[in-house]
Amino acid sequence: MTGTGRAGLRLTARGAIVMLFVITVVGMPFLPGPAFVAGCLAAALLVRPRDLLPLVVTPPLVFFVAALLVELVRALRSASMLQTFGLGMFTALSSSAPWLFLGSALALGIAWVRGLPANLKELRGAPAPAPTPASRSRSRRGRVRTFDPEPEGYFEPRVYGRAADE
Repeated sequence: MTGTGRAGLRLTARGAIVMLFVITVVGMPFLPGPAFVAGCLAAALLVRPRDLLPLVVTPPLVFFVAALLVELVRALRSASMLQTFGLGMFTALSSSAPWLFLGSALALGIAWVRGLPANLKELRGAPAPAPTPASRSRSRRGRVRTFDPEPEGYFEPRVYGRAADE
């Protein structure tokens, strides 16, 4: 988390995702849908503009992991753990689907207004990553190797020479 003077509190993508997760987990036993939407709203408003892209793609995964955690804890207290867990996950995911779509769309809309298109343009126009020392090794013909070949005979046994007594 970083605090900037005029802009107020700005979170990194990781910080915003963790905040969304905590808000969702805390709200899951009471009002899972509205808590998730509030978390998406807060995360999209508080994340740094350059970190909008990673934030926009994670809300469904965050909701799933939060539901998984909460339902697993609930199932631990029951007599039939597997049945309770399965029914709880089905209920949590199916009853909260409209909220999940609303929160994801809200995060996308806010991110779009805050500069997501610029992030996408930057991503498309990004130069290729710098070559690593392993990728700089050249073959005999001067081409850059994109992979290391398997050693000879790795997949097939190779017989060298002939047997002494045939």
